[in-house]
Amino acid sequence: MDQNLITRIVEAALLASSQPMKPAQLAALFTEEEALPAGAISQAIETLQAACAGRGVELVEVASGFRYQVAADVHPWVARMWTERQTRYTRATLETLALIAYRQPITRGEIEQVRGVSVSSNIIKSLEEREWIRVIGHRDVPGKPALFGTTKAFLDYFGLRSLDELPPLSELKEIGELEPQLAFDDEGGLSPLGPRPATDGGAQGTDAMDDDAETASSEQEPQ
Repeated sequence: MDQNLITRIVEAALLASSQPMKPAQLAALFTEEEALPAGAISQAIETLQAACAGRGVELVEVASGFRYQVAADVHPWVARMWTERQTRYTRATLETLALIAYRQPITRGEIEQVRGVSVSSNIIKSLEEREWIRVIGHRDVPGKPALFGTTKAFLDYFGLRSLDELPPLSELKEIGELEPQLAFDDEGGLSPLGPRPATDGGAQGTDAMDDDAETASSEQEPQ
């Protein structure tokens, strides 16, 4: 099968997909009769990545596979498309997410011990609904508290292939008494570690998690 055609098919599939695609998923687009040459998918991806040089989009690998996304150097301009829909996160939410990301597996009680305040149930629920965290087990102590960890969706959102790519704590701003965990902008909002996917139409900014109001009253609530 012609490599140029394979590359075009891979490109079209990646652009048409709303989610990242793994090489195996791309290979599954071809039937046995079409005799896909060995290494053809990898070659197609390399060709497409090279073709993005100097363009407004780039083909990157994240935890769930490969995807096209807005190039970092033009992202500030493209981001203006979503200004009114941009998600804002409270410091309490970011601190909770940061502790889970860097110290997983971790229980709610351990998060509260580090932060020094009770963690609102709404914060945990919001992060779970966002599919950024999930229960990955239970601590073998009385009460069997749930252990939280991050998900592939978390890695995908921040443009990471694995947790090993989380920025070193020394490179990030401090969050109160915590070690710096995630990047923040000057207004206390989250600064994503990876540019927004090119084909999501700004979906990442549509589900606001503005829990400022409930934080003031519920962070001090008993467990």
